This record gives sequence, structure tokens and C-alpha cells, in this order.
Amino acid sequence: MEITDYYRTSVTLLFGALCVTLACNQGSGADPQMTDPTRQSERHAMVEEQIMVRGVKDPSVIQAMRQVPRHQFVTESEQEYSYEDRPLPIGYGQTISQPYIVAFMTEALRIQTTDKVLEIGTGSGYQAAVLAKIASEVFTIEIVEPLAKRAEETLSQLGYTNVHVRSGDGYQGWPTESPFDAIILTAAPDHIPQPLLDQLAVGGRLILPVGKFLQELVLVNRTKEGYQQTVLLPVAFVPMTGEAEKN
Repeated sequence: MEITDYYRTSVTLLFGALCVTLACNQGSGADPQMTDPTRQSERHAMVEEQIMVRGVKDPSVIQAMRQVPRHQFVTESEQEYSYEDRPLPIGYGQTISQPYIVAFMTEALRIQTTDKVLEIGTGSGYQAAVLAKIASEVFTIEIVEPLAKRAEETLSQLGYTNVHVRSGDGYQGWPTESPFDAIILTAAPDHIPQPLLDQLAVGGRLILPVGKFLQELVLVNRTKEGYQQTVLLPVAFVPMTGEAEKN
């Protein structure tokens, strides 16, 4: 559940993001849900103007982002902003991540149709829905019980039968369902939890924000020899709570 990715790797992308945000914040006047209840045209514009122009190219990720109705995963008061390039509050001090970050992290995981994926930090359920469009199964854990229940209801209503939601502390992962081909964290610990590394299959990928104040998005690949880490970009996510704060 990300606050915002406040750095850009190029001046062009920085100004592009600012222009998109400012244009969206000005509002269009008409209620998009009245003219198009599915808001498909907004999703397509979101993908083209916020995601593809920043380098996300994986066809499966692009298709998933075009299909998942982000407005269904936010509170009613925030729905008009659903397809803006920014995170939105979902209650309990948590947010739904900005679309670009969702797409970027999903692409970085290189998910295959046969993959089993673990998500730590269900939040609204939006990231899980995007993953579920690509992977075989998604297991997701949310520490805030009301959010877990709401996400499970939303995912069920939208027909995501391959997503399994559990309320609890995600630091220890989901041992009974491991190993996982991919693991994603949407909240930031100040270190990489060892239980999640242990539950990663050989050849698997783990992506997470790491850090307290200055955070970095880190990709971990597990090989037969061990783990390889790559820092992708600076980010700012809400902190991971629970056991992560004690270790």
C-alpha cells in the first residue's frame, strides 16, 4: 500500500506525471460513471498515459491493468479519482497504490500463468486482482482485519475465484502453501523478512519496498546458489506493521 513514488528516472517522466496529476485534479465536470458505468475508457487512458509511456511493456500486465476495475476497490467518496495517477486512502491509515507502481511491480515479478503468488498487504485487493489476471493462484494476507474482509468481499463479487485472502500478520508468510513462484510486499519493512525468503521457490522472485524513512524498491531472485538483490527505484510506502517492527 504505497504512498507515492516521488522520484523519477528522467525529467520527462517527472513532468509527464505532474501534468497528468494536475489535469486529473482539475476534474472533467461530468461524472464518468454516469456515461460509462464500467469506466473502460478511463482504464485504457490510464494504461496509455500513466503506464505504457513510462516503459511498462509486458502484454499480460497491460491487459490486466486494462481489465481490473480500480474504482471498485476504493471507497465511494474516492471513486471519482480512481484512474488518477496517485494512491488513494482506503481507511485505517492505508492506501491503494498508484496504478503505475502496481504495473511496475507486477511486471518486475515476471509472472507466468502457472505461478503461485503470495502477496503481503492485501489492502483494497486491487493488486491481488491484477496478479490474479495473470497467475494461477494468489494468496494474500492483510493485517487489518476489516480491510481483509472488505477485500475478500470485493474480490468475490467481481468473480476472482483464484484469490485466497487471510487476515493476519504477513511477516511469517503462508508456510502451508509455500513455496511461491513470486512474492510481493505492498508495505515496507526495514529489512527483508527471512521467512519470505525461505518460502520463495528456486527461480522465484520477491519484490518489496525496504527502509524506514528512505525506501528502495528491491527485487530478489532466488537461485540454486542463493539470493540476488537488485535495487530498482526509490519509493515511499506505508510501513509494515506487526512482527516486522520487532525484528
